[in-house]
Amino acid sequence: MALAPGTRLGPYETLSLLGVGGMGEVYRARDTRLKRTVAIKILSQLSSDPAHKQRFEREARAISSLNHPNICTLHDIGHQDGIDYLVMECVEGETLAKRLEKGPLPVDQILKVGAQIADALDKAHRSGIVHRDVKPNNIVLTPAGAKLLDFGLAKPTPALVDLATMTATKVETPVTERGTVVGTFQYMSPEQVEGRELDGRSDIFSLGAVLYEMVTGQRAFEGKSRLSVASAILEKEPAPITTLKPLAPAALDHTIRTCLAKDPNDRWQTARDLSHELKWTSEAGSQAGVPAVSGRNSRIMRERIAWTAAAVLLSALAALSIAFHLKKDAPSAANVRAMIPPPADNQFAAFANNRFLPALSPDGRQLVVPVMDTQGKLALWLRGLNDLGQGRILPGTDQGAFPFWSPDSRSIGFFTPGKLQRIDIQGDLVQVLADVTGMPRGGTWGSSGIILYTPGTSSELYQIPASGGTPSKVTERIASLKELSHRWPTFLPDGRHFLFFVTDEEQPDVQGIYAGSLDPSSYCPQTHEVVANSMG
Repeated sequence: MALAPGTRLGPYETLSLLGVGGMGEVYRARDTRLKRTVAIKILSQLSSDPAHKQRFEREARAISSLNHPNICTLHDIGHQDGIDYLVMECVEGETLAKRLEKGPLPVDQILKVGAQIADALDKAHRSGIVHRDVKPNNIVLTPAGAKLLDFGLAKPTPALVDLATMTATKVETPVTERGTVVGTFQYMSPEQVEGRELDGRSDIFSLGAVLYEMVTGQRAFEGKSRLSVASAILEKEPAPITTLKPLAPAALDHTIRTCLAKDPNDRWQTARDLSHELKWTSEAGSQAGVPAVSGRNSRIMRERIAWTAAAVLLSALAALSIAFHLKKDAPSAANVRAMIPPPADNQFAAFANNRFLPALSPDGRQLVVPVMDTQGKLALWLRGLNDLGQGRILPGTDQGAFPFWSPDSRSIGFFTPGKLQRIDIQGDLVQVLADVTGMPRGGTWGSSGIILYTPGTSSELYQIPASGGTPSKVTERIASLKELSHRWPTFLPDGRHFLFFVTDEEQPDVQGIYAGSLDPSSYCPQTHEVVANSMG
């Protein structure tokens, strides 16, 4: 039902029609009390369904509490003359759908917009709200950043898809229709297509489909009918990004592919993990030409590079000192330079957030590094430094990342989505040690037979026997300092003391390298000792 300009809905006066969608019409309007421009969405179909109206009002109250710069603010709800309506922030900008009509976006903009929308989803998911309709039409690009619209309002109970309806209906315009499955078909998760219960990981799949389209200019899942689109979502993998856009960063390809995993357990488990991954890729840049962003992210990257350089310099000075005292009269050795190429049909992934970094064995003879094949699949590759051959892909290490060695150089610890595992390289025996909750942040294997690790982006350090057992927490974040996480642990030679990194996004002076111990008699988790903070 179209409203004429000047129609009053409570204190709001309509000015012009902005658009029409599956949930109703959207109008530019004027708040006569506060003298501001707002957007009003008409939801007249709810008025005939008391159950949906009650659900709508309850969820609207929850959504109105979502205060986030990348979420369109809900100001008010109302009812007049049989019409239910929403009063929202009037977002000035271009929808992502409109922008995509011009073709793919630059990689730096994709990473920025993707991280902002993932942040918005994380905020909602932590408040118990699932969007269920993440698509380019619901993302607006503004000078201040991306805004996610229609948050959580299309949430009636999903019904199973009617096969006849899906077969008969061509996919011409992606709209959300009441009475079938909630969402837009091209961006639905497999569980949405099947009408199963949803959680935040469904939104992550949908955002992955949006990111895919932003990179390639093509939809991840296409078809001539709803049935063919649904079949593609359930059974087919989209073409690897790197085959369509060879200059796209391999790390971004892997990030999006993880979003689009058919099984929710194989995706990023939280939108926060996805946001961190996109931000780290943006910070790190790549061989594919992604520029490092400026501002705070570039400062953090410079600090990390500085600390890494300092650690390398100290190690080098120590080695030179030892060499000077032990081999004063030794003849100078020739310089040795070598290059290790990746195995055939594989490439080294961009070193975003350390997950793809190589790990040198303690005896200095072997190297393990995640590699990515032409289909975007990760695995661990083992290569002896003196080998003339190609090395070998370690079986059972699919999607392996963050590798670290045992002290005897015979085993490797690594992470896969949702798991901490180890592999004994002599017999290729793989053992699952523990579950992890999100994107891990490093592990270390001590001489005492203990593995120390960070199971997620917002976590403390945990320990577990290298032979398997029950994990236990080692450190506690100090609430008064608002520490975000304890990560990148490294055991010292005694196998009891360790170094780790504390992140704090609000207080850079707290962020830095700290020391701890597994011995409770000499170490209190509440008072871990700072070694050096990120401010130098």
